Amino acid sequence: MLNPNVNLEGKTILVTGAAGFIGAKLATKLLAEVTECKVVGLDNVNDYYDVSLKEWRLQELERLGNDVGAGRWTFVRGNIADATLLNRLFEEHRPQVVVNLAAQAGVRYSITHPEAYIESNLIGFYNILEACRHFPVEHLVYASSSSVYGSNKKVPYSVDDRVDNPVSLYAATKKSNELLAHAYSKLYNIPSTGLRFFTVYGPAGRPDMAYFSFTNKLREGKTIEIFNFGNCKRDFTYVDDIVEGVHKVMCRAPEKQDGDDGLPLPPYRIYNIGNSAPENLLAFVDILQQELVQAGVLPPDYDFDVHKKLVPMQPGDVPVTYADTSALERDTGFKPATPLRDGLRRFAEWYREFYLK
Repeated sequence: MLNPNVNLEGKTILVTGAAGFIGAKLATKLLAEVTECKVVGLDNVNDYYDVSLKEWRLQELERLGNDVGAGRWTFVRGNIADATLLNRLFEEHRPQVVVNLAAQAGVRYSITHPEAYIESNLIGFYNILEACRHFPVEHLVYASSSSVYGSNKKVPYSVDDRVDNPVSLYAATKKSNELLAHAYSKLYNIPSTGLRFFTVYGPAGRPDMAYFSFTNKLREGKTIEIFNFGNCKRDFTYVDDIVEGVHKVMCRAPEKQDGDDGLPLPPYRIYNIGNSAPENLLAFVDILQQELVQAGVLPPDYDFDVHKKLVPMQPGDVPVTYADTSALERDTGFKPATPLRDGLRRFAEWYREFYLK
């Protein structure tokens, strides 16, 4: 296991995408658990999904910020694609650690709105790298995605596998992030770590994700569509496990060292963060409906069979995702392990409290 070489205590940490699902959870964990750290959150709070949910996350962070002490939480409403704003933020706050979670998410949305992905995932990430170049940081951690594995047939997916066959623009932008980070790590000696997240779920999540959108549709009496006739498998990873993995990685920056040519070797790493337990979509839906009934989100006599429809595979989808997390476990001692039923139960209970009270 790698020893921690970045002490987060008392540091200024920039979290982009701070109003998002993972970003808000990470900012909460840092404020609650890391002594005297200052967290600067950046988010443009766009309307890709329900803005009120993002505003609720920000309100919770504001409340926590007030509890832990003045000046430890700062929120900036802005876009990472705005280089002027980003440079001003770096100049003012001088973050020592940056966690870039800001991105345009969603595989299917990338088919119809490619410009959003170029702006946020390419231009925005380039701006982050440039800021880290001109205002040196101890560690840049950024979100990649399991989608980079594309149509790879070998499972589980290993960080040593080739990732040259993306099946969506979203996947291509995430692979581009990894390549850009590698180049900047090599050229400017910026320690960077990319994290390939696998199907993140949990309370206060993204409404466009299957578990959340299925719940909304079932409550409205609509039909849910299960792709590839139910023969897909997904490596569902509970959000608290994702955030714990991010935290562990933040404290372990790749070491700076020179090669035989006297030039820096790129201080660069990639990890998978997944549960390493793929679930069939039909089994997933069955667990979800049980937990929704148990939590009182749906009535006990709800007829699920008439609200389910098996449909073909959709463009941009893959049949299976499955994370090999051995590198993460080897270097940090951490492995996600929350059972799907436990995670969906917590989601269902949160959903009842948030929407039905």
